[in-house]
Amino acid sequence: MNNSRRRFLQQLTLSALAVPALNAYPFPLSHQSSGLANDKPILKVALMGLGGYAERVAEAMQSCTRAKITGLISGTPEKLKTWGAKYNVAEGSRYNYENFDQIKDNPEIDAVYIITPNALHHSQTLRVAKAGKHVICEKPMAINAQEGQEMVDACAAAGVQLLVGYRMRFEPNTLKAVEMRETGKLGKIKFFQGQTGFKIGDPNQWRVNKELAGGGSLMDIGIYAINGARYMVGEDPIWVTAQETKTDFETFKEGVDETILFQLGFPSGAVASCLSTYSMNHLDRFYLVGNDDFVEMQPSTGYGPIKGRTKNGPLNQPHTVHQTVQMDEMAQIILEGKKPILPVDGKVGLQDLKIIDAIYRSCDTGQRQELQLG
Repeated sequence: MNNSRRRFLQQLTLSALAVPALNAYPFPLSHQSSGLANDKPILKVALMGLGGYAERVAEAMQSCTRAKITGLISGTPEKLKTWGAKYNVAEGSRYNYENFDQIKDNPEIDAVYIITPNALHHSQTLRVAKAGKHVICEKPMAINAQEGQEMVDACAAAGVQLLVGYRMRFEPNTLKAVEMRETGKLGKIKFFQGQTGFKIGDPNQWRVNKELAGGGSLMDIGIYAINGARYMVGEDPIWVTAQETKTDFETFKEGVDETILFQLGFPSGAVASCLSTYSMNHLDRFYLVGNDDFVEMQPSTGYGPIKGRTKNGPLNQPHTVHQTVQMDEMAQIILEGKKPILPVDGKVGLQDLKIIDAIYRSCDTGQRQELQLG
């Protein structure tokens, strides 16, 4: 038994001892009316980029027990005003993109959650780290591995933590599937399939702007299949092949991918086949196959509820608000050094970027790309 598997099983055992009736689910089941924990440290978070997903995060954080919104960063003065009033954020803790370096002098901010377009993550992370604050960055962590490495190095040099918004790594049905694999209930893992996609809609949005997104569907939705393949199979891939298909050249201009098929190979011999697309709906499915059983998850990465089943029936783990659990867990990682069952640190984000870089190279060259993720 390797060290990572031993650690995983130890964590599950401790969770089962704490809540034996809940099938080893290690997180609180309800955050709807719990309120902040008075006797434990609270992570004070500034949200950067007050768009649609930030709204979802902000609402979810109202039910957190270990994290609260204490700062806002936006380029839109009206948003700073309305959000500040709604979430009771003092005017002195509201910043724009020009002056947010001043957070270094604000003791009411421990960490910044960066929820801006992909191409901005790198420079903003470097500035937050320089200000001495922890970084939580939405995925993809950057637009390429070189930027990702610089972000990891900057946070390490500043002595701050870098976490990535991989909410699915805290989701209960996902963790149940991982537990089944780790405890051998699926047998030897042979195959994973990840299907991720939707119709993009507004052709003028930043997600199809190469300068802001750094790519297309792969950066936005395909990363779920990349990251999911890793935690579902339980290994890191050692090679990748990929093929790009484009039908709408007006919306998906040069450097913005519409649809990519990619295949991953793992050290054990397991393989993965994945699809990332901006041109069709109803694609949110993971399928993991072992010699003895399978796990199918559909939906697999949406906001919930996540549904999973095996040959013996549904997984039936409780639904939680993903971002509530994510932020409470990340607060404990940052404040208490808690080790999550599935890591969500900058190293994980950098490894995904190395895979993304290799997928794009394979699309360009038609050649298999070898991977060394470290």
